[in-house]
Amino acid sequence: MHQNVIIFTVRANAVLITLPHLHYAVLLCLIAGSQGRAKKTRKFATVKRLLNPNDIRLKENQLKQKKKEEAEKEKAVRRVPQVASSLFLQHNSALVPPYRVLIDTNFINFSLQNKLELIGGMMDCLYAKCIPCVTDCVMAELEKLGHRYRVALRVARDPRFERLSCSHSGTYADDCLVQRVTAHKCFIVATCDRELRRRIRKIPGVPLMYIVRRRYAIERLPDQGAPV
Repeated sequence: MHQNVIIFTVRANAVLITLPHLHYAVLLCLIAGSQGRAKKTRKFATVKRLLNPNDIRLKENQLKQKKKEEAEKEKAVRRVPQVASSLFLQHNSALVPPYRVLIDTNFINFSLQNKLELIGGMMDCLYAKCIPCVTDCVMAELEKLGHRYRVALRVARDPRFERLSCSHSGTYADDCLVQRVTAHKCFIVATCDRELRRRIRKIPGVPLMYIVRRRYAIERLPDQGAPV
């Protein structure tokens, strides 16, 4: 009599089982599977994960780390910037006529838009002789602006303006002006850029000049009656 043959695969091994012994094979498979699950469960239950005593998540270690950082901070050497000898509190005694005014790119453009003559407008604002100063990076920015700003470039090339050379790389003028007035407190910065004015206000003793109602206004120069 012909018997049916069934092939079972148990753990990657092929086994030939005849039909009358099928229920024994099924029972063996169920027992093997339950034993595997029980072994896994027991293995998982017996393993316990412990924190390292030096783990940063422990509260006592966090307190130790905080005390260590505070001790290092106290031992660190503080680098305090040297204050210019010309400063008396917020008053800058180095600013005397003739005033040297550092001119920004947009200050020249806005002066032309408002039909203001630079030297004459500065003298009307400060009631003293003024020397406009133009840096190399400001000239480079005006040259990059192209043919549309040719009048501003012609104004910046006025022989009455003082030309200041730059030793830095690139043509970004804002950083150059900030570094220059930080090192030398003998300049007035003329700009209409709000971001640059915000940076200059953090430097003590450096006045600001900008355009208000089609005329020049000065800020942080007490000798001229301006707000400190």
